[in-house]
Amino acid sequence: MHNVKVTNKIGVIVDSLRLPIREGLKAVKEMGADGVQIYAVAGEMDPRNLSTTTRKELKSYIESLGLEISALCGDLGGHGFQDYQQNQEKIEKSKRILDLAMELGTNIVTTHIGIIPEEKESPIYETMQLACEELGIYAKRMNAYFAIETGPEIASRLKSFLDSLSTNGVSVNFDPANMVMVTGDDPVEGVKLLKDYIVHTHVKDGIRLKPVNPSDVYGALGYGGGTDHEKIAKMVASGEYFREVRLGKGAVDYPKYFAALQEIQFNGYLTIEREVGTSPVKDISEAIEFIKTFKKESYNS
Repeated sequence: MHNVKVTNKIGVIVDSLRLPIREGLKAVKEMGADGVQIYAVAGEMDPRNLSTTTRKELKSYIESLGLEISALCGDLGGHGFQDYQQNQEKIEKSKRILDLAMELGTNIVTTHIGIIPEEKESPIYETMQLACEELGIYAKRMNAYFAIETGPEIASRLKSFLDSLSTNGVSVNFDPANMVMVTGDDPVEGVKLLKDYIVHTHVKDGIRLKPVNPSDVYGALGYGGGTDHEKIAKMVASGEYFREVRLGKGAVDYPKYFAALQEIQFNGYLTIEREVGTSPVKDISEAIEFIKTFKKESYNS
C-alpha cells in the first residue's frame, strides 16, 4: 500500500499499442483505462483527412466505448517552433489540430516546441515566443491549451519562458521520465515549479546512464535533424545515455511524484506512453495496474 491516494483518471496513448485506431480504442477500454490520447498529425487522424461526418462518428464511437479523449498529440516534429521560416505553416496546422480536439471533446493538444534556449536575447528564443504567443491566444479564446511536453530543458527555464507569455493558453504536459532521462531534473521539484501550468501528464519511466546534450535527443536549429520519434525511440531502447524502462522500474520516484501532483491539486489525466518494447499491450496493461495500486485506499498514514 502507498501513502498517496491517486484520484486521477488513467489514459493511454492509443498509438503506443501500434494497432489500427478502432482496434486500439477497444483494447484501451478492455485494459480498464478511462481515456485515450491520439496522435492527430498525419494519416487518418490528420485534420485535413477528417470530414465533419467522420469527426462526429469517431466522437460517438469513443463515447460508445465509455472512453474520453484526454488530449490529442499535435507534435509536428522537426525543430518545433525554432524555425521562423516554417512557423506560419506549423502554427496553422496546430490551430487545426486544436479545432479538431474541441470537436472531439478535449481542450488539450500536447506538443514539443523545440529546446528553449538559455539565452533570452537569442533570435530563436524570440521566434519561439512569437509562435507560442499566437497559439496561446488562439487556445485561450476557446478555453483550451497547447501543452508543451517537459524534457528538453530544465523546469525553471520552461517556467520563465511560459511566464513571458500573455496567457496560459500554452501550458505544460508533464513527463517525469523525460526529465530524469534527459536533463536529470527532479520531477517532484518540477511539479512544484510548474504547478500553475500543468494540464496533462505522461506516465512512463526511465533511467539516465550518462549525461546527454538535449540537442542530441531533440535536435535544435542548426544542430542535427530535429525531433524524430523514430530516432528517440531507438535512443530510448538501445540506451547509451538513457533507457525507457517498465513503469516502477526506473528513476522516477512515483510515490513522491504522485504525492506532488496531489499537493498541487492536479486533477487531469495520467496518460501512459510506451515508446519502446516489443509487447506494448502487456506493458501498458501492467502500467495501468501499477497506477491502480495508488488508487486503492491506503491505511498506513
